[in-house]
Amino acid sequence: MADKYLLRVTAGPSYDSGTHQIVAVNTPQLTHISSSLGTVSLSVRIQNYRGLPRNSPSTSPYFSDPTHVHDQYSISFRLVPHIAIPGPALVFGNDFDSPIRDRLPPGFGTALRIVKWAIDPGIDGDVYGDKPYLYGNALSSVNVLRVGGKEDEEGKGKGGDRVGKEEKGEDPQRSIEEGGEGGGEKLREELGVPADADQRKKWFLAKGRTEDWVWEKDRVYWCDFFNPYVDFNHTGDVYFVVLFSLIPRHIVQSEEEAKEQAEKEKKGNDELDKKDNEKENGKWKEEADKIEGKNEKEEDNDKRDRKEMKFEPKEEDLD
Repeated sequence: MADKYLLRVTAGPSYDSGTHQIVAVNTPQLTHISSSLGTVSLSVRIQNYRGLPRNSPSTSPYFSDPTHVHDQYSISFRLVPHIAIPGPALVFGNDFDSPIRDRLPPGFGTALRIVKWAIDPGIDGDVYGDKPYLYGNALSSVNVLRVGGKEDEEGKGKGGDRVGKEEKGEDPQRSIEEGGEGGGEKLREELGVPADADQRKKWFLAKGRTEDWVWEKDRVYWCDFFNPYVDFNHTGDVYFVVLFSLIPRHIVQSEEEAKEQAEKEKKGNDELDKKDNEKENGKWKEEADKIEGKNEKEEDNDKRDRKEMKFEPKEEDLD
């Protein structure tokens, strides 16, 4: 089956694929998404990637980090909300447009109930429905949460050291560490949020903890997690969507062949236009040469006539 499909990753501010752009997987190139709700700088890494675009790296330096050598994929992002978001309102998760019940392994339902009971009671969803989904509160679900400072009105300088570097594209594939900077660490300490990632996730599962948290307007947040789909919601509003699509290989090849043929035809047309222009220019030059030659001949005749008139005086005129 792997030989018949190619993976393509796109991302945008909504579920409408027309708003999406292709994500450059495993590269330093960040995907920037902006809407009235917030601004996101996104990086997607997939180990042993063999998808689109064709020239994508198969891996990322991210997977060389000791904390990620066993990970297979990562979606990390820098988020700057344009509005204040209550802690309980921001969730992330997976959802699908069509049923996946026939593709789930035996015992998946039991395993999910164990996960909800023992690991993350905040997970909610329906994986057996016609449009399956699985969501969890971001505060207790994301693998890494780093809090920065607030950006000023021009979006510069106060978000912490990572803000300027990330906007300049310096080492965007680095591993994000749990914690805070640029005022974010102090904010975590004031709220009593544990410094350790696992402890932070457990801490936010306690009743009332997410209610005490606000994703502040203009504050910088970095998150990292390892799921194929993500959408962040605030009262039903979508912040951004990362879409992983399996494209049949023969369709991709047909598209590439069509593109190649179009480029050849364009090149051929350009060559024909060039030749036509050269031919036309040659024709004009030939006509110009003829006219120039005719003018030179007439001028020679004039000169010869003048010479004859000059050198054939009558004898009586000399007297």
